Amino acid sequence: MSAIGSWLRRPGHRRRSEHFTPGAATLALAGLGGVPAARRGGHFDRIDTTLLMVIIGLLMFGAVMVYSASIALADSPRYSVTPAHFLARHAISMLIAALAACAAFSVPLEGWQRLAPWAFLAGVLLLVLVLAPGVGKGALGARRWIPMGLLSLQPSELMKLACVLYAADFTVRKQHCMHDFGKGFLPMAGVMAVVGALLLLQPDLGAFGVMVAISIGILFLGGVNGRLFASITVALAAAFMTVIWTSPWRRERIFAYLDPWSTDNVLGRGYQLSHSLIAFGRGEWFGVGLGASVEKLHYLPEAHTDFIVAVIGEELGLAGVLAVVVAFYWLTRRAFEIGRQAVALDRTFAGLVAQGVGLWIGVQAFINIGVASGLLPTKGLTLPLMSYGGSALLSTLLALAILLRVDFESRALMRGGSAR
Repeated sequence: MSAIGSWLRRPGHRRRSEHFTPGAATLALAGLGGVPAARRGGHFDRIDTTLLMVIIGLLMFGAVMVYSASIALADSPRYSVTPAHFLARHAISMLIAALAACAAFSVPLEGWQRLAPWAFLAGVLLLVLVLAPGVGKGALGARRWIPMGLLSLQPSELMKLACVLYAADFTVRKQHCMHDFGKGFLPMAGVMAVVGALLLLQPDLGAFGVMVAISIGILFLGGVNGRLFASITVALAAAFMTVIWTSPWRRERIFAYLDPWSTDNVLGRGYQLSHSLIAFGRGEWFGVGLGASVEKLHYLPEAHTDFIVAVIGEELGLAGVLAVVVAFYWLTRRAFEIGRQAVALDRTFAGLVAQGVGLWIGVQAFINIGVASGLLPTKGLTLPLMSYGGSALLSTLLALAILLRVDFESRALMRGGSAR
């Protein structure tokens, strides 16, 4: 890990650097987000331990709920597995993701900025590769995975992280022309259109929606003109509605969402949503008890992935769901605080990356919980840190490790030291 960090810090590979001189503004910011102004000690006191504990808490709670939601799948003819099969695979994914996160944390932000275009290019190549015959693996009508022995790689999940890095780097490089449609937005729109076309071929409209939210959000935070941003938002909304309306099965999902209890929908397109709502209803205030869910017994499809929050609602009630919502709200807010702090220290790229991670986590958690609770139309997106899925866990922990690194470097600078 140290070798990676050393290579990325070599002057010969520097494409753009940022220099900082902590001063009065730094001291004024010392109390932001609970950062002490002049505490001495080793490197550990530069880490936001509260943020780290929230991340670990969500991971551990997610592992418990994955086990609870998947234990009955051993009885399904679709799987020939033991009751602990999905928990074991989830634990392996957590270990791999944690090791990768440690490596990511060791890389300084200037290194990530140099890697941003290459990470984006690698993500595009993986999206092409997953569509190649004999390479990509299909399931449930979608072709989104590349088999890699024991586990499978989902390129769209890694592409979310690449979008955060690339959009932040693009915004920093184009800072002088962010108000110009042709120079400040059109190039980003072009590359995202390519990504969107590849994702729609899988198809994976949900992942594309999250990436668009990340990219447009970072451009807005980076200084895109308000009128231009509003025009872009309207145009994108119209484009998404066109894609949905011209696709019969997506259109049927919207109708099923509007009336999931109708005789035409309750056993068809609205089946998953109706059983998710039954799970929430059974849970009431404090749930039926951990492990006592009925809906996970082959009634609610994908209970351990996209609809894990419905199992939480049934087993732990409204109290359990609200605890998860508060945790994701706090994590998203803390990411924005870290980003604002970095920008105030003239570390624009680092600040935009932190806020981009916050947008990603917040938007995806909102969509997942909104879908499960009937607030939004059904869409296959996992709940960050909690749902079963190795690629999603890997990309999310990598992003959060970079977020912790942004905060780590900001704390070092506020103490008058080096970000490295």
